[in-house]
Amino acid sequence: MTLITLVGTPNIDFTQDGNFNDAVLEIKRTLNEQGDALKKLSDDVDNYQYQETLKLLLECQGHIIVCGMGKSGHVGKKIAASFASTGTPSFFLHPAEAFHGDLGMITKDDIVILISNSGETDEVLQLIPSIKAFGNHIIAITGNQDSTLAKNATTTLLINIEKESCPNNLAPTVSTTATIAIGDALVVSLMKLRDFKAHDFAKFHPGGSLGRRLLTKVKDVMKSDNLPLVSANSLLCDIIVVMNEGRYGIGLVIENELLVGIITDGDLRRVMMEEQPFTLTACDIMTHNPKKCYETDMLSDAEQVMQENKISTVAVLNNKEQVSGLIQIYNI
Repeated sequence: MTLITLVGTPNIDFTQDGNFNDAVLEIKRTLNEQGDALKKLSDDVDNYQYQETLKLLLECQGHIIVCGMGKSGHVGKKIAASFASTGTPSFFLHPAEAFHGDLGMITKDDIVILISNSGETDEVLQLIPSIKAFGNHIIAITGNQDSTLAKNATTTLLINIEKESCPNNLAPTVSTTATIAIGDALVVSLMKLRDFKAHDFAKFHPGGSLGRRLLTKVKDVMKSDNLPLVSANSLLCDIIVVMNEGRYGIGLVIENELLVGIITDGDLRRVMMEEQPFTLTACDIMTHNPKKCYETDMLSDAEQVMQENKISTVAVLNNKEQVSGLIQIYNI
């Protein structure tokens, strides 16, 4: 029987699977407890408190400032970041730093969210007199409706959990999950009230693939060189030449400078089974009224059309309805 010793950790006998089986059961128990707590949290929502809170947040002309100490502080940073990334100006203010000068970051138009499960966290409570003196509204997120924090808040959102998942009922676990869930619920509700769309989201996420996809227009990525254009009366042999030269896998059928149809490699394979395929014209082969997009369309919208119709290539039109390019997206 071999013992594996890890530096900085006690000896663990990896040949004994029983301990790990028990540990996995503990994982499942913890996840179930947290899921049950969120369901109870939803069932116990105080409509009045949440409605008043959303009104305050929606009408706020300044910032949503989030404060919390310890684990509540880490959760508060996440909530503030979620607000900021979805169109609600917000930042996290450390309560200890606030008490030593950073209270100057709070303006008269701001709303302050104070987080404390007990509602009696000293570093959070010591901010209340100053915040009230400034005239700012306080939104409390707490597990104790009779706490000092709740009594001094404009609105109170209760975490309302029975116990933590921690075996000693000490380490913040279920309470932090519930707090994050409340924060996310507020964020999503404000997005709904403001009709916050994907292009709005993109403004705050310009970096990476997400920003590129949501901010890029079709014109920015379309291909416009050597477009495979054929006329409606072009014969099959001429169509094949044009499609081979274009190397896009399609031919675009044009009549009076307007797009009237599209021919794919699959269309060519099918017509080759005809008795006299080379007597056929583009009009005989093409798909009429093909899908198209415009130079000014967002790339994300064009991608959605392509995915919904399971096509990898789409013709791009300019403002005169003339073909100006192609976009190709594979792995549709």
